[in-house]
Amino acid sequence: MSELILPTYEDVAAAARRIEGHAHRTPVLTSRTVNEELGAEVFFKCENLQRMGAFKFRGGFNALSKFDAQQRKAGVVAFSSGNHAQAIALAARILDIPATIIMPHDAPESKVAATRGYGASVIIYDRYKEDREQIGRDLAQKHGMTLIPPYDHPDVIAGQGTAAKELFEEVGQLDALFAPMGGGGLTSGSLLSARALSPQCKVYGVEPEAGNDGQQSFRSGKIVHIDTPQTIADGAQTQHLGNYTFPIVLREATDILTASDAELVDAMRFFAARMKLVVEPTGCLGYAAARKMKEQLKGQRIGIILSGGNIDLPRLAALLATNV
Repeated sequence: MSELILPTYEDVAAAARRIEGHAHRTPVLTSRTVNEELGAEVFFKCENLQRMGAFKFRGGFNALSKFDAQQRKAGVVAFSSGNHAQAIALAARILDIPATIIMPHDAPESKVAATRGYGASVIIYDRYKEDREQIGRDLAQKHGMTLIPPYDHPDVIAGQGTAAKELFEEVGQLDALFAPMGGGGLTSGSLLSARALSPQCKVYGVEPEAGNDGQQSFRSGKIVHIDTPQTIADGAQTQHLGNYTFPIVLREATDILTASDAELVDAMRFFAARMKLVVEPTGCLGYAAARKMKEQLKGQRIGIILSGGNIDLPRLAALLATNV
């Protein structure tokens, strides 16, 4: 097996040029309440306001924009619980590429509907009994399609890194950056941008407490595989980091942290009530972790990526009204 060529910050910069005019340059918001709570200056990069509602559009569009004529004709296949699904579906529609998306039976209905609405064909599978990666490989081989996984792909990682790139360009040097982490695409891309644009910045990936495979991997120095975790953070229900994402995380990250479902609900409630933002549970991971570290963050400049805002409205209402 040939040695993997990991993406670099130069790939992130190239991705930024490709997605310009297609991806939103999302706003960076602040909150006096948060600053007072943490005793720090906090900047929220609002990828919940990105096209299709999450940072995933960046990586999806970057990857598909590099397809050659034969790949464009044969089409793309992807597997996702929702945000990567929508990202690939929308990017494929913009670029006139046929798209087939493999989605779990329990994915939020709004995400499934949006994916179909963008024109993609959707195949439903059971995430607790079937292997989405094998389904994707089989379809790609049978139909000659190109498989674009949700995180473990250099073009996807480079695209995701553009969110942190924009944040650093807008607010300058940061002392710490918190990024939600499932398979590590956003975290590894953010690390590439941080090392180039704010070298002293500590970067933390944040996982759901029930699915801390990345934390285990980071501490042990090797990729740890787990069963599909039971958590409300459906965008981070991954079972392992990727062959591309893990080496970057291991080499560059400061640490991998976790947040409980209850802490995610508290964060969602704060964003809805005080900042008037809809942030899905996965998107709240960074803020939930920063809250627990406030003693260490006092007096610092902190970046937090709100990775997405896609959640079914009845589910949002139920979570906001009750404690997990």
